[in-house]
Amino acid sequence: MADTTTDQFDVVILGGGSGGYAAALRGAQLGQKIALVEKDQLGGTCLHRGCVPTKALLHVGELADAPAEASEVGLDLTLNAVDVDKMLGFKDKIVSRLHKGLQGLVKSRKVEYVEGFGRLTGPKTISVESEGGTRELTAENIILASGSYSKTLPGIDLGGRFLDSEAALQLPEVPKNPIILGGGVIGVEFASVWKSLGAESVTIVEGLPHLVANEDESISKALERAYKKRGITFSLGIFTEKAEQDDDGVKVTLADGTVFEGDYLLVAVGRGPATADLGYEQQGIEMDRGFVLANKETLETSAPGIYAVGDIVPGLQLAHRGFQQGIFVAERIGGQNPAPIIESGIPRITYCEPQVGSVGLSEKQAKEQLGEDAVESYEYNLGGNGKSQILGTTGFIKLVREKGGAIVGVHMIGSRISELMGEAQLIVNWEAHPEDVASLIHGHPSQHEAVGEAALALAGKPLHAHA
Repeated sequence: MADTTTDQFDVVILGGGSGGYAAALRGAQLGQKIALVEKDQLGGTCLHRGCVPTKALLHVGELADAPAEASEVGLDLTLNAVDVDKMLGFKDKIVSRLHKGLQGLVKSRKVEYVEGFGRLTGPKTISVESEGGTRELTAENIILASGSYSKTLPGIDLGGRFLDSEAALQLPEVPKNPIILGGGVIGVEFASVWKSLGAESVTIVEGLPHLVANEDESISKALERAYKKRGITFSLGIFTEKAEQDDDGVKVTLADGTVFEGDYLLVAVGRGPATADLGYEQQGIEMDRGFVLANKETLETSAPGIYAVGDIVPGLQLAHRGFQQGIFVAERIGGQNPAPIIESGIPRITYCEPQVGSVGLSEKQAKEQLGEDAVESYEYNLGGNGKSQILGTTGFIKLVREKGGAIVGVHMIGSRISELMGEAQLIVNWEAHPEDVASLIHGHPSQHEAVGEAALALAGKPLHAHA
């Protein structure tokens, strides 16, 4: 804790995750006196129990797949064993290094980091309970960034062989035949890494009609085909009725009577807003099923001077969304008048194998908003892309445009395509026309060329693509 004893600040931030610490750093940069309250660890779920450690394990999984691919290019490699302790150590080392760097940043910006359980106790007050007692922090502006928690279903109590994503990241063994409840981002990513690391079978149970059901339907179907090829089993369109566990394994029964048995059950049915018992409603903040309702243009709640960012605000639960919202609110408080964040313009990436990326509207959404006959799309198959052939990946780039107008959606699937999402979000957010993108020069050989080829085709002048 900083040496200062004053409890009056310009801004008090409740939560040190992606949204909270971004708001703290940007606010301090703008000359604001900031207090950042966190009961756990700076960096929040994303750094310690979510995005970063999961992607570290997915990288290990990518390396584990290399021997199988190597034989096709003349290399004789074998995967002898998976040292789980060393793998978890690698993950923890990455997290620790980033955590120390973040701690240094917060300290260097003279943000007062307050450790303890914070609660909103007044329209301008956060009370923080710690071993040293209770401390009250007051400010003209308060930012709520308390994050989210792993949800489960009624009758399925986490513990034992029933895991949430946080427990799965610490599992001291690679499951042999795990069952995954939920085919969204978390579910398909863990299915991917466990299959790569040698699980004998992986089964995903998803009540909705598709895996990654929030993606464009063509992307969902392509991922399903890829997972079938990888030997990952999935059940779609039938909800779970009950789940049981004993010392030897788990059993999941679906509504139609289908039974799946395995050694662990990962419950990946989404994340809920961490807002219970934090005093939000008592201060007149409008809520909906635990979520904080904030003005979409300003992110201010129904209580003047109190803002909300990140997973507690309805919408995409993505770390980079919270990060940008934190910057936005800090700049708004600092009189910078930043442009409102458009939710559809936030890039969405799933780091399974093959990777999935999207930004903007799906074809269905575009037709709903613009009209059935006002939309056209094009899919460029990665089979025509040299770098993708070198990588041995299938997949495609799909562009959705308003006829005669801008590209409103970019959707893609394939190995390493997450690296293409920077260009994709610029295309959508800068309202580029296919002709604009087609005129750009994309390095050769690269997967970026596939974006250019799709744009050429949609602009009516396909080269390597079919019209």
